[in-house]
Amino acid sequence: LLHGFPTASWDWHKLWEPLSEQFHLIAPDFIGFGFSDKPRPYPYSIRDQADMVENLLECKSIGHYHIFAHDYGDTVAQELLARSLEGSLRGELRALCLLNGGLFPEAHYPRLVQKLLISPIGPLMSPFLSKRTLARNFRQIFGPETQPSTSDIDAFWALIAHKNGTRVMPLLIRYMAERKANRARWVGALEQARIPVRLIDGAADPISGRRLAAHYQQLIPNPDVVLLDKVGHYPQTEAPDMVLAHFMEFMRSAFGG
Repeated sequence: LLHGFPTASWDWHKLWEPLSEQFHLIAPDFIGFGFSDKPRPYPYSIRDQADMVENLLECKSIGHYHIFAHDYGDTVAQELLARSLEGSLRGELRALCLLNGGLFPEAHYPRLVQKLLISPIGPLMSPFLSKRTLARNFRQIFGPETQPSTSDIDAFWALIAHKNGTRVMPLLIRYMAERKANRARWVGALEQARIPVRLIDGAADPISGRRLAAHYQQLIPNPDVVLLDKVGHYPQTEAPDMVLAHFMEFMRSAFGG
């Protein structure tokens, strides 16, 4: 389970119990996120995070696996898929399920705060990031009927703020530039995938919702796309039962049972 920006593996908590009945789950916090270390300076990159995932799986003696990813985690998954296609991946990636994320840089619509963080004034922005800022931005990207609760915001913020996490946000968000620089590799991995891939997309997401799903359907051969109406950027938090049902149906259709 690979989480998104700017949150952590806790994003999956509503799916943890039902998924754990069927699968052995591993849900790391990427370096710079959640309860992981947040060094500064540090050369944060998608390839580095993918290396971390490979090392973790090797450490756990896991030789084959499926990936369920969201947002930033989608991009890490695309890098792992690219490695699988070129034969350099340690272990075997058998299936990939993606939630909302910037799979295509040309169909990604970042929010103002993201644009500011990646700009030259990004380091000046980080001291002004607050729980109130987070709440305002998250309410804009969640669905109209699936808004985050106060306790959700408290938990999201606690994980972001842990170990002075706001200081590394301008470093982490460089992944948006990486997506552009590596478009051929990462989009190409989806276009050439030889394993089952499904996109489950919250259609009401202004960042990577309905427009992203439409672009996916145009670009990817034999696209497997499920749209969740009135659900926003965090489907696993907003509509966990729907996400679980579509994920399990995907696994059954891919592998039987």
